[in-house]
Amino acid sequence: MEYILNIGVQVAIFIILASSYNLVIGYGGLASVAHPIFYAFGAYGASLLSIHFGVPAVLAVVAGGLIAALASVALALSSLRVSGDYLLIASLGFQLGFLQVIRNFDFTGGAGGLSTIPSTITGAYRTPAFLALTVSCAIATVWLISRIVQGPYGRAITAMRDEELAFTALGRNAMSIKVVVFAIGCGIAGIAGGLYAFYYQYVSPDQYEVLQSAAILTMVVLGGMGTTWGPVVGAILLIAVPQAITFLNLPPSVMAPVQGIIFTSLVLLFLFLRPSGLVGGSGSKPKVGSESATGATGAKT
Repeated sequence: MEYILNIGVQVAIFIILASSYNLVIGYGGLASVAHPIFYAFGAYGASLLSIHFGVPAVLAVVAGGLIAALASVALALSSLRVSGDYLLIASLGFQLGFLQVIRNFDFTGGAGGLSTIPSTITGAYRTPAFLALTVSCAIATVWLISRIVQGPYGRAITAMRDEELAFTALGRNAMSIKVVVFAIGCGIAGIAGGLYAFYYQYVSPDQYEVLQSAAILTMVVLGGMGTTWGPVVGAILLIAVPQAITFLNLPPSVMAPVQGIIFTSLVLLFLFLRPSGLVGGSGSKPKVGSESATGATGAKT
């Protein structure tokens, strides 16, 4: 039973991650692959605040989300003026560079990671309590993102994504929307990182490598990019696949490449055969029609 509850906590955390990444890449159209590094900002930020300054867990998790959001603004202001391949390369460089910083500072635990994160919930009901907490946060994340993208500001986001030149020609500030969307998505990822840190009480740089980027991207593409429930379905399925692989008792040197091949293969397969994902249909992706365009021009940035 404990094992099943533990998987439930993992699923809830990755629903938060995948949904927040979907806001960035699915609704915002921002081709960033550095989402795991903001997950790391939240995990390390919350952990270090708790370990060295005694900040309560709840405040530390919130602070980790704010740290991730602020870090995303720094990246956004320097790279979002040019989208596409430039943002992709800049985000990847940011991710790899920050991982090297983590590995080479004793303050962050170095390559061995942090293992002295205090336990906030103890006893027999620890895992059920964390499951309830993470599921509640996952539900709140899905609800918040759906409220954002279904309102006037959401129509402005999709208008900016689909026709940025026309959107700018109407006098709207595309750059400000990109920064806000990026900050919200990355801030939520930081909160997920804080939850992960206090549950597992251990964080390591190896947990935020490019393989993690591939896993989160696969969840979004598999479930349905630009849909509310797509990342939820993708997270549930993609957590189940690695768990099934663990029963094969493969050595870590083999298991990691196998998982990477599975994630990459699923992304390519769905991009070619079903680009709308499992949840998305032919008309499920947010579009900019006459009503959306009207809403976009009237939305506040």
